[in-house]
Amino acid sequence: MADFTLTGLRVIQAVVDTGSFTAAADALGYTQSAVSRQVAAMEAAAGTPLFVRGARGVAPSPAGMMLARRATTALNEIDAVGTDLAGLQDHLTGRVVIAAFSSAAAVLVPRTLARLRDEHPGLIVEFTEASSPTQLRQLRAHRIDVAVIAVGPDLPAYEFEGLRRDLLLDGSLLLAVPANHRFVGRGTIPVPELRDEHWIVGKGLRDDPQFGAWPTLDRPRIAYAAREWPTRLGLVATGLGIAVLPELAAAAVPAGVRTVRVDDPAWLGRAAVAVTLRDCPPEVTVTVRALRHEAVQLRAAP
Repeated sequence: MADFTLTGLRVIQAVVDTGSFTAAADALGYTQSAVSRQVAAMEAAAGTPLFVRGARGVAPSPAGMMLARRATTALNEIDAVGTDLAGLQDHLTGRVVIAAFSSAAAVLVPRTLARLRDEHPGLIVEFTEASSPTQLRQLRAHRIDVAVIAVGPDLPAYEFEGLRRDLLLDGSLLLAVPANHRFVGRGTIPVPELRDEHWIVGKGLRDDPQFGAWPTLDRPRIAYAAREWPTRLGLVATGLGIAVLPELAAAAVPAGVRTVRVDDPAWLGRAAVAVTLRDCPPEVTVTVRALRHEAVQLRAAP
């Protein structure tokens, strides 16, 4: 029986998270053929198919879903080994600058900053919030060290030549609705039921991707557009509309707002990735590791 490999486990996890070989390859910085080879090797090791191929991508088989769950735990533990060993004789110093898009900045980055403070007290960590295109420009200009950006089929095709990408989280989307909304407590909502809703959407610079209404909804009714997330969610809380919310920011919703899921097979998803220069100093490596650890914790949260 062939062996499971760490690379193979990371690939399986990425395919499950993104829903396709192409998206997984993009998130990991691999070619699609390399992803296909890794999946084939892992299926040989498992002795059973791990994915069901379809016209809209791939879906994990029961074996694939089980392996992806185990892979998350195993990879988290393996990544923690490096952190634990470094903590035994941690003399890490220096300065690292993290940037993130606004919804990643709500929960993921603050938890990462707290972890870095506790594990590497000699490291100076700075944070700035910016759109994904702005972050990539700043990274290439050496103004930041780690860019936390969003990628997906409905977002710009960013140029990643010479850069390294680490998958953090898949891009599941939720709806933010008032606490007394008719959707609350119903499980998942089919897309046709969204047609009569009024939407609170994002507003930014021309080249900055913004969250609009639900991505596959035709001719949505836009009630208000606001630049900042607290403003958008404040408008939702008062019953003036509903909004699309990335799942990684769900823990930061204010009182008066609830989150619900949408049943939409046509939505291909997004992913949050950490982007760095290829040759990373130790302080950048531990920062990305901390981001990945906290992303795993968010994924595992109920």
